[in-house]
Amino acid sequence: MQGIKKNMLEALRKHTPDHIPVWLMRQAGRYLPEYREIREKAGSFLSLVYNPDLAAEVTLQPIRRFGMDGAILFSDILVVPQALGQKLEFIEGEGPKLEPIRDVGGVVDLNFAAFDQTLSPVYETLKKVRSGLEGEGFTGTTTIGFAGAPWTVACYMVEGGSSRDFLEIKKMAYQNPELLERLMDILVEATAAYLVKQIKSGAEVVQLFDSWAGAVDAQHFKKWVSLPTRKIVDLVHEAYPNVPIIGFPRGSGVNYISYLQDTGVDAISMDSQVDTKWAVRVLQSSVPVQGNLDPVCLMAGGDAMILAVEKIVHDFSGGPFVFNLGHGIHKDTPVENVQMLVNTLREMRL
Repeated sequence: MQGIKKNMLEALRKHTPDHIPVWLMRQAGRYLPEYREIREKAGSFLSLVYNPDLAAEVTLQPIRRFGMDGAILFSDILVVPQALGQKLEFIEGEGPKLEPIRDVGGVVDLNFAAFDQTLSPVYETLKKVRSGLEGEGFTGTTTIGFAGAPWTVACYMVEGGSSRDFLEIKKMAYQNPELLERLMDILVEATAAYLVKQIKSGAEVVQLFDSWAGAVDAQHFKKWVSLPTRKIVDLVHEAYPNVPIIGFPRGSGVNYISYLQDTGVDAISMDSQVDTKWAVRVLQSSVPVQGNLDPVCLMAGGDAMILAVEKIVHDFSGGPFVFNLGHGIHKDTPVENVQMLVNTLREMRL
């Protein structure tokens, strides 16, 4: 809509927003009673993800309640391997389970035959979110799409689910790097295509979640994290050069620097372990930054949270900045703490 200022987009384009933009990773989730009602109605997590009406509704819930500056698509990073043919289920209390890929046969079995058809409900959700934002008067809210970065998605695909030590994928990286490269090439192609179609369906910004980037040793960080991400960034920018791409290499430590240099992302999201003053010097001097309140600090609330918010805003006040958490919001976070966070930010100025 012509003439509407979107503060998150303004910050990501290095312009001056009217207020501090804020959205939260996992802002549509179990801490909200209205989300829990929809989740029960859907019957299962994947049924909710693949129901455009319900997925759009839960995407819009935190916008209605808090007035967030970004509405992030409700979905999951593992829809990509599922769309490539890998068996996926979510088990209550355990999380995602996939049929693990441990040999060349598992990689060969991946294919694009049902890729677009499987993911078509996700694209429909984005269209409904964009339409819903405009229809409900949230014309200043930015629509955010996302995907998992290849390394993190490969971790789930090879391990067969979440992992503490990433033993299987690390063994593959050391013992059979050619096989892992084949898997990563497929994920680069799939992820780029997925993000391009998200943008075509209404996403104005996309974020690449590399939640397990910190599991890669320093010697191989560029090979398995940065370079696959760079290929995706180039492919998406080729189709949509003006759509910002946010990278989130969680747990990367000093590798945030090389990640930024090697990937070409337009902005970088930081985990809570990143020192804000360091980030101002080495990250924000180049690109807009996003982050990085500890989700447990938000869950605790009170004066400690307000002081932490004030410090983050103060430290990043000299450059382009979007407020967020250092990881996803915890399911036990009191709703009133999120409201307090937003109210605090609205009273502040960069």
